Amino acid sequence: MPANASPPQSPRPASAAPLHAAVADDFLAVNRTIMDQLASRIPLVETIGQYIIESGGKRMRPLLVLLAARSLGYAGDRHITLATLIEFMHTSTLLHDDVVDESHMRRGKATANDSWGNAPSVLVGDFLYSRSFQMMVEVGSMRIMDVLSRATCTIAEGEVQQLTNVGNPDTDETAYFETIQGKTAMLFEAASHSGAILADASPEQEAALQYYGRYLGLAFQLVDDLLDYQGDAEAMGKNVGDDLAEGKPTLPLIQAIAAGTPAQRDLVRRAIRQGGLDHLDEVLAIVRDTGALDYTRARAEEMADRALAQLDALPESPFRDSMAQLARLAVDRQN
Repeated sequence: MPANASPPQSPRPASAAPLHAAVADDFLAVNRTIMDQLASRIPLVETIGQYIIESGGKRMRPLLVLLAARSLGYAGDRHITLATLIEFMHTSTLLHDDVVDESHMRRGKATANDSWGNAPSVLVGDFLYSRSFQMMVEVGSMRIMDVLSRATCTIAEGEVQQLTNVGNPDTDETAYFETIQGKTAMLFEAASHSGAILADASPEQEAALQYYGRYLGLAFQLVDDLLDYQGDAEAMGKNVGDDLAEGKPTLPLIQAIAAGTPAQRDLVRRAIRQGGLDHLDEVLAIVRDTGALDYTRARAEEMADRALAQLDALPESPFRDSMAQLARLAVDRQN
């Protein structure tokens, strides 16, 4: 890619729906495969699995698999299995995360642990993880299995790192980015990277799609953390301030501490240590007045631009256009 190359320009979509148009038939096949692979002799496994999978997610990670493979001319059908197993991996992490975070609402609905309890949620998450590895075998690529098995370890490490950061106001920006690279961006990266491998990408194209997914995932998580302090609760399907209530030192708080007055720093640090929402109104004012929200959005835009730049390695196609739109959607969304 030339050093002075400009990232592909794209319209700013209002929703994820147009992004599926280029792979509409593939996406329908993924949805059918998801339901087929949820089959279990234990009814509760199917019930909880269907509940969480049908709860309104955008399915961005399986979409990445489909777009990456098709952008390089892949004409087989193993990308359907690959996209499905990526969604199962993601769904299993949601089930586990909600138990760890003691969450009660996701995407505007009660979480599985709130409805059925922690033990069934964890165990169904384990089932989905196990099923995803069965499907990896079906895909039949040792390189893809290597990428995805490494990704699962990195994701788990990222979640543990986030847990150790809870209540720690000394968490810095470097540690924050290490955490979100593991817990969120890694699965985006694995999705686009594995799609490229499946399509027999050139080394340059494989690296480009790997980094596209990484930067997209970072942008996505940065906006998630931004919306926790300025989003609309109804649109997000969760409460504003949830991260603060859990004592999570996300970038808006880290930057507020870096840019705030001594009094503002002390209050934010106390709020992180204590958790809860006793200081929510003051913290909301501080992250706004210190420019921490603008700073977080700027970092998200930076990551989206980096993702867009990777697409110069791909041939022009509707699939590449959809990936460019997806990078813009990651930072323009409201939920």
